[in-house]
Amino acid sequence: MNQRAHPHTTEMISPPPHLHGRWRHDPFLTVGTAIAKMWWPFWRPLAPLHDPALDDGVTTVRLVGREVVAADENVVALTFAAPDGGILARWHPGAHLDLLLPSGRMREYSLCGDPADRLTYRIAVRRIPDGGGGSVEVHDTLEVGDLVSIKGPRNAFPLAVPGHGSPARSVRFIAAGIGITPILPMLAAAKRFGLDWSMIYTGRSADSIPFRDEVARFGDKVTIRTDDADDTSGGPVGLPTMEELLGPVDPETGRAPAGLAVYCCGPVPMLERLRRHLSDRPDIELHYERFSPPPVENGFPFTVTLASTGQQIDVAADETALAAIRKVLPSVPYSCQQGFCGTCKVRTLSGDIDHRDNILTEPERAAGTFLTCVSRADGDHLTIDL
Repeated sequence: MNQRAHPHTTEMISPPPHLHGRWRHDPFLTVGTAIAKMWWPFWRPLAPLHDPALDDGVTTVRLVGREVVAADENVVALTFAAPDGGILARWHPGAHLDLLLPSGRMREYSLCGDPADRLTYRIAVRRIPDGGGGSVEVHDTLEVGDLVSIKGPRNAFPLAVPGHGSPARSVRFIAAGIGITPILPMLAAAKRFGLDWSMIYTGRSADSIPFRDEVARFGDKVTIRTDDADDTSGGPVGLPTMEELLGPVDPETGRAPAGLAVYCCGPVPMLERLRRHLSDRPDIELHYERFSPPPVENGFPFTVTLASTGQQIDVAADETALAAIRKVLPSVPYSCQQGFCGTCKVRTLSGDIDHRDNILTEPERAAGTFLTCVSRADGDHLTIDL
C-alpha cells in the first residue's frame, strides 16, 4: 500500500487537560522536581558526573613479566596486566600501545602477544643507545612490579583477512628485526583462519632477531634469512633481493603472483624498495608499518619561530620540523614520527601549513594545529606556540 505524507502544523496554545479532567500537571512530577532542585547543591559534590572531556584515555597497568628475547640481549619483552588482575581492552593483530614513561616520554610499541589473552599485553623493545632515549629508559628503569601508564590499544596496521575484507588470495609477511612484533600475532591469525600464507624473516644476524623460537613453530611456512649468512662462495649473502622478499613467483610471468597481499614491517629503505618494485602492480596489496620516520619528500626549507622565546629555527628541505626543533628543545614530546599519533601536536600562531598527517580533522587544521613530525610550512615561515 502506498502512503503519502501530508504536511501539517500543530500549534499548542495552552497545556492539554488531564485525560480524566483533573490536573493539567502531574503532581508527583512537580513535587519530585521541587525536591531535586532543593537538594541538588548538597548531594552534587557526592555524585560527580563523568566528564568525557576529562577522559584522556590513559590506563594504568603493572609490569608482570620481563624476558630477554634475542641472543644479543638487546631486545626485551615486557608483559603487562591490570593492577587488579581484571580484563584488558580488546585488540587485534597490528595494534600498538602508547607507553608513557616516567621521564614524560611517550613511545609506541606493537603488541606481540595473543589477542585472545584478555589478561595481559606484551610488547618488545630493542635497545637503541643513540636513539631518542625511550628504549634505553625502558631497558634501564622499568622493573617487574612497576606501575606504568599506557594509552590504547590502537591499530594503524590492521590485518585484512582474504575473504573477510580483502580480495587477496594469498598473504606474504615480511619482517625485519624488531619488525616481527606486529607480524607475530598476524601469523597466528593466518594459521587460525587457514589462509594461504608464507613469511620471510630477515635481520643483520641470527643473534639480533627476536622471538626465533616462537617463529620456528610455524615450520616451513617461515624462512629465516640473515645478512651475515654464508652464500655459496663462502661470503655473506648481504641484503635480501625483491624476489626473496616477495616469495614464490608465478611460473607463467616470473613475477610475484596476482592476488597477493604483502604485510611488511621493517626499515625505511626496505619499504621504499618494495613500494618502487610494486608501483606497477595494482593487483598486489602492500600494507606496511615503519619503525623509523619516512624520508621527507618534496620539501622546501622554511623557518620556525618559537613564540615563547622568539628564537628562529631553520628547517632544511630534507628535515622535519620536529628534528629541527629537537636540536633546540630536546625534551619536546613526540612518538610515532609518522603523523598518526598526535603526540607532537602544537598550535600555529602565524603562517600557512602544508598538512601531511593522517589524523587531524578539518576543524583542527582550520584552528592552526600542526604536527611537527610530518607537516611543513606552506611558505617560508611559521610561528608556533612553543
